[in-house]
Formats: sequence, C-alpha cells, structure tokens
Amino acid sequence: MAAASAFVVAGIPQISSPKLGGQDNCPRSQVSLVDASPRRSNAVSSNICARRTALAFPICRWSCNGQKGDFRNRSMRKDSLKKQALIFTQRLPQATLVGNSKQICCYDVRRKRGSFAKRLTTRFSTDRTTLDFLVKQYNVRCAAVGPDEPHAVSTTWPDGTLEKQDIDILNPEETITELEDFLNYELPSHPKLYRGQLENGLRYIILPNKVPPNRFEAHMEVHVGSVDEEDDEQGIAHMIEHVAFLGSKKREKLLGTGARSNAYTDFHHTVFHIHSPTNTKETDDDLLPHVLDALNEIAFNPKFLSSRVEKERRAILSELQMMNTIEYRVDCQLLQHLHSENKLSRRFPIGLEEQIKKWDVDKIRKFHERWYFPANATLYIVGDIDNISRTIYQIEAVFGQAGSENETVASSPTKPNAFGAMASFLVPKLSVGLGGSLSQEKLPITDQAKFTKKERHAVRPPVSHNWSLPGTNEVADPPRIFQHELLQNFSFNMFCKIPVKKVSVYGDLRNVLMKRIVLSALHFRINTRYKSSNPPFTSIELDHSDSGREGCAVTTLTVTAEPQNWHSAIKVAVHEVCRLKEFGVTKGELARYRDALLKDSEHLAAMIDNVPSVDILDFVMESDALGHKVMDQHQGHESLVMVAGTVTLEEVNSIAAEVLEFISDFGKPSAPSAAAVVACVPKKVHIDGLGESEFEISPDEISAAIRAGLEEPIEPEPELEVPKDLITVSQLKELRMQHRPSFVPLDSESGSSKLFDEETGITQRRLSNGIPVNYKISRSENQSGAMRLIVSGGRAMETSEASGAVVVGVRTLSEGGRVGNFSREQVELFCVNHLINCSLESTEEFICMEFRFTMRDNGMRAAFQLLHMVLEHSVWLDDAFERARQLYLSYHRSIPKSLERSTAHRLVLAMLNGDERFVEPTPESLQNLTLQSVKDAVMNQFTGSNMEVSIVGDFSEVEIESCILDYLGTVKATDESVKEHNPRPITLRPSPSDLQFQQVLLKDTDERACAYIAGPAPNRWGLTVDGHDLFASMNTFSELESKLEVAVGESNDSEKKLQTEIRGHPLFFGITMGLLAEIINSRLFTTVRDSLGLTYDVSFELNLFDRLKLGWYVISVTSTPGKVLKAVDACKNVLRGLHSNRIAQRELDRAKRTLLMRHEAEVKANAYWLGLMAHLQAASVPRKDISCIKDMTFLYEAATIEDIYLAYDQLKVDDSSLYSCVGIAGGQKGQETSASVDEESYGVEQGVLPVGRGLSTMTRPTT
Repeated sequence: MAAASAFVVAGIPQISSPKLGGQDNCPRSQVSLVDASPRRSNAVSSNICARRTALAFPICRWSCNGQKGDFRNRSMRKDSLKKQALIFTQRLPQATLVGNSKQICCYDVRRKRGSFAKRLTTRFSTDRTTLDFLVKQYNVRCAAVGPDEPHAVSTTWPDGTLEKQDIDILNPEETITELEDFLNYELPSHPKLYRGQLENGLRYIILPNKVPPNRFEAHMEVHVGSVDEEDDEQGIAHMIEHVAFLGSKKREKLLGTGARSNAYTDFHHTVFHIHSPTNTKETDDDLLPHVLDALNEIAFNPKFLSSRVEKERRAILSELQMMNTIEYRVDCQLLQHLHSENKLSRRFPIGLEEQIKKWDVDKIRKFHERWYFPANATLYIVGDIDNISRTIYQIEAVFGQAGSENETVASSPTKPNAFGAMASFLVPKLSVGLGGSLSQEKLPITDQAKFTKKERHAVRPPVSHNWSLPGTNEVADPPRIFQHELLQNFSFNMFCKIPVKKVSVYGDLRNVLMKRIVLSALHFRINTRYKSSNPPFTSIELDHSDSGREGCAVTTLTVTAEPQNWHSAIKVAVHEVCRLKEFGVTKGELARYRDALLKDSEHLAAMIDNVPSVDILDFVMESDALGHKVMDQHQGHESLVMVAGTVTLEEVNSIAAEVLEFISDFGKPSAPSAAAVVACVPKKVHIDGLGESEFEISPDEISAAIRAGLEEPIEPEPELEVPKDLITVSQLKELRMQHRPSFVPLDSESGSSKLFDEETGITQRRLSNGIPVNYKISRSENQSGAMRLIVSGGRAMETSEASGAVVVGVRTLSEGGRVGNFSREQVELFCVNHLINCSLESTEEFICMEFRFTMRDNGMRAAFQLLHMVLEHSVWLDDAFERARQLYLSYHRSIPKSLERSTAHRLVLAMLNGDERFVEPTPESLQNLTLQSVKDAVMNQFTGSNMEVSIVGDFSEVEIESCILDYLGTVKATDESVKEHNPRPITLRPSPSDLQFQQVLLKDTDERACAYIAGPAPNRWGLTVDGHDLFASMNTFSELESKLEVAVGESNDSEKKLQTEIRGHPLFFGITMGLLAEIINSRLFTTVRDSLGLTYDVSFELNLFDRLKLGWYVISVTSTPGKVLKAVDACKNVLRGLHSNRIAQRELDRAKRTLLMRHEAEVKANAYWLGLMAHLQAASVPRKDISCIKDMTFLYEAATIEDIYLAYDQLKVDDSSLYSCVGIAGGQKGQETSASVDEESYGVEQGVLPVGRGLSTMTRPTT
C-alpha cells in the first residue's frame, strides 16, 4: 500500500532528469518477463515502450515514465507525472547530469492558451517599469469560492493598483516601491475550486474536471499517519488502513460498477480513494452517493472483525518482507539521518514486525477511535461534476451524522513555529478541524467527562526540525556511512533542511522562478563541461523541493559513481557548485532558461483540458498540505508572465548563493550546517584482474573530498552558441533539389498515394525513399504533437558472435548525442529552446525513437530536423561507446545483488534455451564488441521500408505533409536488397529439463522471497514459436463444427456469422488474451493473497510480441521463505484451474469494463495513438491493419466466455511447459550460492522502482 506526493509549481518549468533506473543508477534492462508499458492497450499497442535500454538523446521535456531522477517524493503511478500542475508547490528541479537523459520541463500540465498568449513575447526586459505594463495587460482572474475559502482574494487589485498606470521611470524609488507592492499581492485562487465544511468538522473540496469524461475521483484523507503512533503502536495506522478498506462491504458492492479503489498510509495521512463512473451503465443511477457511503464506512465506521484482522496481519507481514529491498533500506537510512531529531526517523509506515504480530482488535479499535473522525479528515472530489449544489447535498446527506455521538476533541498544544502555512494546515481560518477546536456550545459541561478523547495536531506532521540556517554556528555531524553487500555503486547525499516557504504572493512565485533558473543553469553546465569526456560520476543532481509528508523543504546534492571514482565525483560536484555560487549565471543563461521556462509554461497552459482528475487531486492535496496557493493553469501562466519581467541577474545570483551556500561554504561557522551527509557504499568492489576486494571508506575521507572540491580553482562560465536551426533554409533547398521527395502509391493494386480513414482520422502515406508514414490530426492536446520512429529488428537481429551489439549501439548513440557538426550541448540547448523531448531505446523487436514537441515556434519542424540529422548525420564516438560498454558491464555485475533480477534471469535463460538476446550482455560479449560492430548492428536496421514513422498532434495537413516531405523525404534511399532483416530463430528449451524448477539463494541480512512462473504463449497475432498459425487451426475446426451443426439441424446463421467474424479478426488473440489476463489476475488476488494469505503481491502478465513468433506469460509473487513454495503451488493451481472452475459471466464483464475504461481514458492522449498506429504499414507485422484500431471496442464488447477459453487453451500450463524459479534472500546459506549466481548472471528489468529519499517507505497500494 503506497503512494507518494508529486510536487510542481504552476507556471514554472522545472529541470528534472531520469536516473538510469533501479538501484545504483544502472541502465534499465531491456530484458523483461512482461510488457512494462504503462496503461496502454494490450491488444494493439506494440511492445516498443517496454524494456528500455537507453533513454536519451537530449531530453528537454516530458519524461515518459515520470521524473525518475527526482530525489524527492512523487506519485508512484508511472504516468501521473506526465501531466502535472495547478499547485505552487516549491518543487525545485535537480541540476542533473545523468548518463542517459536530460530534460527541461514545466509543471507538467497541458493547458489551454489564454487570450494573452498571442501577445506574449519570448523575452522580457528586466527594467522594473515592465511591471506596470504587465499589470495592465494581464489582469489575472481571481475568485472567492466556498465558505471560509482561505485562499480567496478580491477580484480587483488591492489598493487600486490598476489605477496606478503611470509609473514615473525617472523616479526609481517610486518604481521600486511599486514593484514591492506588487510582489506582496496575493496570488489568485482557482476559480472553480469549492471548499466547504460540515458542522461535524469534515472539510470537503470539490473541483469539476472533464478528464476523463463521465468519471470522478473521491479521496478521503484522514490526517493520521505513522508519526501519530506511540512506541507500542508502530504500524497500527497501516493496519487500520488494511482492515477498514478490505473489510468494507459497501466498497465491495462498487466492484461491479466499473469503480476502482485503493488506499495507502504515509507519515502524515491515510488516504482511501475511489475512481468511479458518474453513473451506472445499466440503470444510469448516480454513483456518487454510493461512493461516499463506502468512504464513510471505510473511514469512520469500519468493522473490526477478528477474522479480517488476522487476514490482514498476514498480508502486512508479507508486505513488510516484500518492501524490504535494498532500495527501501537505503531510503530508511537517509530518513533516519536527515530527521534524526524527530519521529520521522523511526516511524516508518509499514511498522515493526514484532508489534504487528501481537495487536488485538481492542488495541486497533482504540487507535481508530482516537484519530478517525470527521473533524480530522478532508474529502476531495475531482471529476466530471456538473452540479456543485447537488454534490454538496450528497456529502451532507452521507457524512452529516458521522461522528455526531457525544465526544470532545482534544487538540494537542501548539506553539509558534517556522512552518508558516503549515501552522494552519488546509483551512487555517476554520473554527473546527486541524486548525482550530470543535465548538462546545451545544454540549452540557456536566456530560463532558464521559466523552471519548480524540486527538489532532494543528501542524502536520507533528514534529520539530533542526533547521539548516545560516549563522547558527552549529557544528555539523560527520558524514554517515551505510555499507551493505547488496549495494553495487557509490552514492553521496548532502542535505540542507529549511522551513517550507509557502507560495502565496507574487514575490514567492518570483523566488521559485529564480531558483529554477539557477538549477537549470547548473544542470547544463555540468553536462557541458563533463559529458563530452569520460566523467568520474554516473550522475550529479541538485534538487530543492517541499515535502508535505516530512513538513520541511530540503535541498539535496546527490552524487552517484562507480566506487573507484567516488572521490573525484564528489570533488567535481562541489567544484561546479562553488563556481556557480562565485560567478553566478551569465546573461545568456538567464535569458535562455527564463525564455524556456516561459515557453514551456505557455505550452502547458494550453493543455488545461487534458489533465486527468487523479493528477489534479493529488496536487491539490499536496498544495493544501504545504499552504501553497492553488490556481488553475491559466492563472499560473499569467502570474508567471507577470513576475518574469521583473527578474534581474543580480537577484538570480543572490538566490543562487543562498541555495548553494550549505555546499559552497561547507565547514564555515557562518554557513548553514548540512542537515546530514550520508554515503551509501558497497562492501566489496570489483577490480579488473583482481576480482572482488573489500571497499574501505571513512567519514574523514568523505570530508576531505568535499574540501578538495572547495579548493579547486574556478573560472567563469563561457557563453555557448545555440543553433537556431539544425538544417538551414539553403541546406533544405539543396536537399530537396537532390532527392526530389514525393509521395508514392501505397500498393501496386490501388495506385493511391493517400489512404484516409474517416472513423479514426488516420492518414497513411509512403515516401519515394520507401519510408511509410502514418499521421493523425488531433486537437485533444492543444498545440502539442508526438512522433515515433519504429525500426524493425532490435536485439533479435544480434548475432551470436556480437551479442549485445544493438543494445550497446543504441546506448552509444545516446551517450554521444552529437549530430553533424553540432556538439551534444548545442543539440540539447536546441531542444530546450524548442521544447522538444527526444528518447531513443531498443527492445527485443525494435529500435524506437520518440519525440514530444510543441507546435509553437516551429517546434514540429525542429523535431523533424533532429530526426533527419539522426538518420543522416549521426556521430559515433569512441568515448561514448566506452561509456555505454562500462554501463552495461556495471549493470551485469549488479545482477547477483538483486534478488528479483537474479531470480528472473535464470528463468528467462532456462525457458529460452540460453538465448542471450533476451538477457543482459555478459562481460565476455561486451569485451568482443567494437565501435564499428555496434554501429553496423544499429544502422543496418535503418533502411527505408524497415522504418515506419507515426505522428499525431494539433497540426494541419499542410504543416505535417510539408515536414514529412522536407525532412523524411530527403533521407537517402537505401539498397534494401543487400539488407537482411530476418532474425535468427528463437527456440524454447526442450522439455523435460532439470532447469524447469530452479532456486536462487542470496546472502542478505534480512529474509525475503520471490518467485516467477512462466510458460509459452502465442504472439499478439496468433503465431506460435513452434510455427503454428492459430487462425488456420481455428478455421479448420470451425469448418468441421459447421458441418456437424448442419447435420443435426442446429445452425444459427446470424450468430455463426458474428462468431466467425470475431474469431477471424486479426486482433482476436490480442483482445482475448488481454481479457484473460484480467480474469487470472483477479483470481490470483482472491485466492493466493486474500484467502490463503500466502503473499501480499501477486500478478499475471502477458508479453505478446508483434514481430517475433512467440510470447510468454509470467506470474510474479513475493512471499516469505517459509511460504514461497506454497505460494508457487497455489499460483499454478489458479492458472490451471480455469477449466475445473469455469469463468463466470460477471468475471468477464468486469474484465471488459476495466479494459474499455482504460481505453476510453487514454484515447485522447497523443502517446496512446502512437501506440495504436504502430506497425500499421510495417511489413514485419503483416496482420496489423486499420481494422485493429477501429474494431477494438467492438471486439472487447462481443467477446464471449468461449472466446476466452480459446485463448486460454493456447497458454501452455502443463508441467512439461512451465518454468519456475524461486529466490530466497537471507542469512546463512547465501555464501555458497552467491558465486553460482554470479557465474551465470542474466538480468531482467525490474518494475519502475520508487527512487529517492523516503519514497519507498510509503506503504504499498492495498489492492
């Protein structure tokens, strides 16, 4: 059960760079047992988003999987950070250099352009007289909504500011006074946000939002978490979350309606949330009252049955072991040292095992009575809500009597503190709730003695901090060292902790903007100075962000490196910080990053109608927790425009000195003391030629490395020339004259060069050089576009002599980052200026390059220019190749230190008969590679008809076809007769085999266990690894069945025709396999987790390839060493039991609703359409055609139970086909087995792990 808060600043772009993935910043493996693509159709979307190997050409916007590099708290939803905003949370980005990608991005919300946008200039004068112009031209809308709305302000400027239109530019003192007055004005409040409070103290927030349509989010936030637990209650809030949520009968009744629900516990709150349709499909009944009724039962009236308590006790103990990864232990170490002075260091939400085992029902109920009551909770409703008055009536009807029994509420005493807005958490001026005390006027004094005591805190979380403030003259603690045998790389963390500064006035927003400029500059400086060579670090990050869960703002310097390079890595990081602090940003940097942030803000403001309700709700919740002003996207951008013109170079550099002082003045009495310095290091390190040796490091050596960075000579930053275009007008003219690009007929039969499908809006084209192109004009994401190049081949094309050539080659191209005569730095800043995000990755089947861009300022043309340069003028560098090879070498060595990866690699290799194309390249394979061999392996796949380009966005037909002809049509045609694009065959290991069941034992200080069960499946298009075409087999069977029906006179022509149509559709197996996966997943949870209590987490996933003639399924399960074998057996029984325990119609209906709702929710997203259009013209995927997109909904709705069984019968689940591997980590036995794991280390990709301080400490989602 887990969740995390995401942090953004409305109107302010942010720098953020994804890490390399998983622990220790190793590159993400392209090996995966399952398709890891987030929230896309299993039926028709390709696997190209799964198993990424290298994210990176210059990434300047929109990280696909959310900001993995953020060393702060974020939402654990993989896609939730794609579209952020609304909140002025002081979520400052990292200045980062990462081995795989860079990006510059705003608060990630796409918003609709305001009327001012066309008048917006890209550069602003720093003359303070700009203020008057901005105030007159951009009057930001303000609104006061709801009773006692704490953030509401007047709709006119205070003190008649709008009348003060004639600032005397000859009187600077008056101008400065005007500016100071302006900066003290309140920021506007969201005009649609409605706040209210019931008589019993329950606060509620309502915000209409149309994405997705006909659905809403209802979250009940109870302001109690692990920091509220006493010494003998550690984990009890989490226990209540489990028991209350899973024990609710009213919640269970919602399961058939298409609603989804979950819960999580953190330091400062417990949240129960339900995502629901607005109405039932069958009766059109309003579902909101039913959802509210379920939340009321869960939060305030749970049934504490002994049977449920025991069941959840087992589940939590399993969850505790599942969470106890090395990433979790690192998070705990960081939090323990950062917050050593308060409860945050010793109250992790999961709790303590010995206490969880012994609580009785009475103990649990008493904690609930103390904390779970309406005045200690806030209800959030965000979604397709049309009638606010009716919604309020429904809230009052359900919750009005909650907690109405006679009881007092005892507030914990509070004292003045440095939290600012945190002291009046959520609704500061209300007379009840966390910020006040419940009125006692109606209660007789004589009765108060028999009331139940209830508690709350005015400050959340209720802890005190030791701040890192200048002039305290406190002696910092020496660096702390956490050393563990499961760590592979060195990481260094230096923290500065200060009070949260709420963002409520224009001056606060201005400070946030200036901090973003500073961190943006540092990010690209590090990249410019070091990335073109071989840097001593893997990544350097500087992050500044607020945390509602920790009640503080933290600046973090994080350095990761190979253990042998740790000293140089720290020295470089400290040296670059000192240089920026001493000389500040340059004028060019100020203009560049301010303009980029404003452009991004404007672009995201255009996307106001495309932000999912769940993301909006998360941000409103976090904003309220921090006391930041909640604005809509238009207001955020307009406010940013107003403050941007007032920013000066001197003030930016003053902010830089303030933010960086704890590093640059480290050790000086006047400087802020670091809150903590923590190094996480391995116990052993690999030395070439010598093998493993002990890794030794001391606190004094770490301090010496910091001082060495302080003492390095520093010089000012030189200005860098940024290209306006990668292909000039004259060069383009020459290219067109040379290649004469044109569209040619799609096929010889039709003779048509253009195929447009009216239903889907997809146009298919083919260029004279052989490149097929699909495009769709979509207005869903205003002024935005996305483009994807797919090259058939991928790792499947690797030869046995050059294993790893494709994956290392793609990484080499990413590491180099150069095209033509342009340096990596110039290309990156070109992308920054045009708001382009570009990623390059390889999978088993394909090489994929994806672009996200804005239509403003010729963004689409710039993206096409970059694609053209990559295809025609890629630069392959020796040092980039060496970095790529070293990254995979390091990753390979880390595999035996991960229980999940070391378990899964054995399974993959056993099932696929040792085929190294599906695992990480071994050190021997890496050593055999050369720059030329990896270049050839990649570029030989880039031939005309072997490539396919798809584009979707808010463009016109003229615009897109012009770009296609100019930049794709001028790519040189290739002689495809000499290119071989058929991979060598893939075979499964013959059975029976002694490798069908294996065990991995891993030495560890703590016990954990996991298991994987896998077996063969067909690919998405009904082709199997043994050469069978399932459609041909079904046709033969159908013919025999028809003859039999005619003979006995039972034929129904219409039904038979429909059945034949469905089962003959090329997408039949893709659809039915997806539905089957949903059904099996539900049964696994019900049986293995809920009934038998053998696991906390179990899942069934399908990996259906598109080009390769195979697929597989995998069940992953986590458990305890004592239960894992029973869990494996139980999973096998569920998998094999679908014939003895037949699928019920309600199970199929639920699976249909889930997948259809997912499709409906995503269908407006550009990225989703790229997945749908993938392989539409690919010769390597001949069965994919436009019907696979048009008929998807029909096929889901028409599928029958018999159809599901046709798919199920294609899964091989017998003993001779199943492969399983159990991994056990623990005390004594690992010594003898860890060597054997090391000898045959094959990696598989883990799921997207929580990365960053404290994130993995949150409890996992309940279901």
